[in-house]
Amino acid sequence: MAPGTDPVDGHESGVASGLPELFNLAHHLLDARVEEGRGDRIALLTPEAQFTYAEVRRRAHQVAGLLRSEGVRPEERVLIALPDGVDFVAALFGILEMGGVVVMVNPELSPEAYRYFLRYTRASAAVTTPELAPTLSEAADESGPVRHLRAMVAVGSDGWMRAMAEDPPSLEPFPTHRDDPAIWLFSGGTTGEPKAVVQAHRSFANTTELYGVGVLGMTEDDITLSVPKLFFGYATGSNLFFPFRVGARVALFPERSTADALFEQIQRHRPTVLVNVPTMVRHMVSHPEVEGQDFSSLRLSTSAGEALPPALHAQWNECFGVDLLDGLGTAEMWHIFLSNRPGDVNPGTLGRAVPGFEIRLCDDEGREVTPGEVGKLRVRGDSLAHGYWQQSGKTKAAFQGEWFVSEDMLRQDESGCFIYCGRGDDMLKVGGKWLAPGELEDCLGQHPAVREVAVVGATDADGLVKPHAFVIADSPSEALAAELQAFARDRLEVYKYPRKVTFVESLPRTHLGKVDRGKLARTPT
Repeated sequence: MAPGTDPVDGHESGVASGLPELFNLAHHLLDARVEEGRGDRIALLTPEAQFTYAEVRRRAHQVAGLLRSEGVRPEERVLIALPDGVDFVAALFGILEMGGVVVMVNPELSPEAYRYFLRYTRASAAVTTPELAPTLSEAADESGPVRHLRAMVAVGSDGWMRAMAEDPPSLEPFPTHRDDPAIWLFSGGTTGEPKAVVQAHRSFANTTELYGVGVLGMTEDDITLSVPKLFFGYATGSNLFFPFRVGARVALFPERSTADALFEQIQRHRPTVLVNVPTMVRHMVSHPEVEGQDFSSLRLSTSAGEALPPALHAQWNECFGVDLLDGLGTAEMWHIFLSNRPGDVNPGTLGRAVPGFEIRLCDDEGREVTPGEVGKLRVRGDSLAHGYWQQSGKTKAAFQGEWFVSEDMLRQDESGCFIYCGRGDDMLKVGGKWLAPGELEDCLGQHPAVREVAVVGATDADGLVKPHAFVIADSPSEALAAELQAFARDRLEVYKYPRKVTFVESLPRTHLGKVDRGKLARTPT
């Protein structure tokens, strides 16, 4: 039997089944680099300083000791609300080292959002900034009838500084099982409250090998830089776990990602891999100083989180000439399982399955559709999560045996590449026919006046669902709205054009930065 094959039906099963039963992700990604003799290699590039693998490991062990001294026990959940930097990395690995479960959240949320996450996760401790600590403490008091949060660790506090100044305690990684929960990831929350996806140590090791090393070809010579921040699972993998697995370098900066900030970071650190998202791709290619940018250090850029319109992909190619690998991943499978390849990029598609994952497109009854037809995505592989926390009904519907059944709708073209068509819960039935909002968004996005667009369904006076476009434009006007409607009618089937165009200054975003379609649909116009 070939390595990585399932003894039952022969499908490729990845690397997780070959891991030892006692397996700690922090040891696998961090401690092992030091034990290999690579402790002196630079691991992190930050605005303040550079940090070697040995220094990051030391800090992680200090954080683990601090949490234990605060009474945090193995298997308890610890919330991280920090900007990108060495403290975030040390906290994440320190929690894993001592057997805790990591819960990462955006450090720029509202108090109401923190109340939700604290109530839902029942985190026993939080690692955060001094500025955010009072907000989190107050949110914990208001999160429910029982205050689960027992320890608040603020970076830079007296306790933190004492722990960082002392020699780390003698610490062996907690003997976690490869199937023990390691990190809670969250769904995008585009149609409701975010759901926690409980992911095990094995899942992160599996995709790191199959996609990070196998598809992206990460080596110790790489330098990674990311648009999304580390609390987002896409960045946790591509801008931390993947490079740490091979002893590469990671560039981190705490500020919000903008085109100007990215251009500056690229010139400063000369990354080889840029972890990108379509919204930032648009900002970069439309920047007034785009022609003066030197991207020669990059060997590739990835794109995920949202659909990448073909026209935008073409603009990227024209501006930078760097392979832009569009891909698809979910929190339920942790990371990317469909992707284009370096040197084999098919714009407008998600490429092919990452080796070790199997993809099927099925109808509502679970029957595979024929190539060219739109079907609901099913994927299996060794990065499958345990399920959704406190969501047994949704877990049963989405996790069916070895398969994750997604709401993502795809079709496969004649070359075998997969094309994203939208989400089943976003699909609109207009005049008895299905419309994928992404198709209309791609079309309107090609108009030179449109900077960004999102399409949702709106019910008209007769109770019928019609497409409604929310547009960020340079010079909004009634004439432009009519022009955009005509623009879509000329390029798409007539039922797909937007019956209404509303101009907005910004689009609402979820905690992961995705367009909040549920909120848009509720927006009064």
